[in-house]
Amino acid sequence: MAARSACLCSYSLPGALISHFFHRKTGFCATFFQFNRFTSTGRLTSSTNPLMAVRSQAKRGFTFKKDEIATPADLRFEAPLEIVRYPDPILRAKNKRIDTFDENLKKLVDEMFDVMYKTDGIGLSAPQVGINVRLMVFNSVGERGEGEEIVLINPRVNKYSKKIVLFNEGCLSFPGIYADVERPESIKIDARDINGASFSVNLSGLPARIFQHEFDHLQGILFFDRMTDEVLEHIRPQLQALEKKYEDKTGLPSPERIETRRKKKVAAGFGK
Repeated sequence: MAARSACLCSYSLPGALISHFFHRKTGFCATFFQFNRFTSTGRLTSSTNPLMAVRSQAKRGFTFKKDEIATPADLRFEAPLEIVRYPDPILRAKNKRIDTFDENLKKLVDEMFDVMYKTDGIGLSAPQVGINVRLMVFNSVGERGEGEEIVLINPRVNKYSKKIVLFNEGCLSFPGIYADVERPESIKIDARDINGASFSVNLSGLPARIFQHEFDHLQGILFFDRMTDEVLEHIRPQLQALEKKYEDKTGLPSPERIETRRKKKVAAGFGK
């Protein structure tokens, strides 16, 4: 499968070229995603004047209730981190806001990038490694030492486009499963960087898609929640296989079952 195309600069590519998009390392087009200032390691520090504009911004409100603040215990971890797979309830748990920006947080970010690269990912959220806090990392190129390593802490959605795009997604928490998901083409977000500095940035194309997928994880939303009934039916056997694997591994009943799942009312944009 030609998953390493030279430049994913549009959504008109055949599905065969993009079906591994969240797993495989792609030759990402650098014009998609630009920030003003990076550290010497290439990691995002802050940006107040993004170079890209959100196209067709929609004036739709999106607010959070007051988030619970993460304690040191919530951020405690042991290396190496491992990917949490569906239907582990950790993926549906509430994720706390980070209010402490210290060396432990930087070590956690380093470990998240490490497991992301080792699993051929291009994006990863903290709950996917068993830590229920509002943190995500991604690198659209998916290669250590190439592209930009982006760290977003306590991200919030400011605006998103009216234009909705269909794209074939995968997820590290759903190994081997790929299916079409509709999402806004572009988005404006507010977040904090690894040092706690606040910034805003506009994303479009692939980076916007990666952000939205990982942001859903921070909301306890999984990518199949956004699929049509027809698409969901196609991957139902694979989801059931993951549920059985969870039961065999833990000796516990699956916390959720696709066969008894009631249709979730998840908006095309954001929120549950």
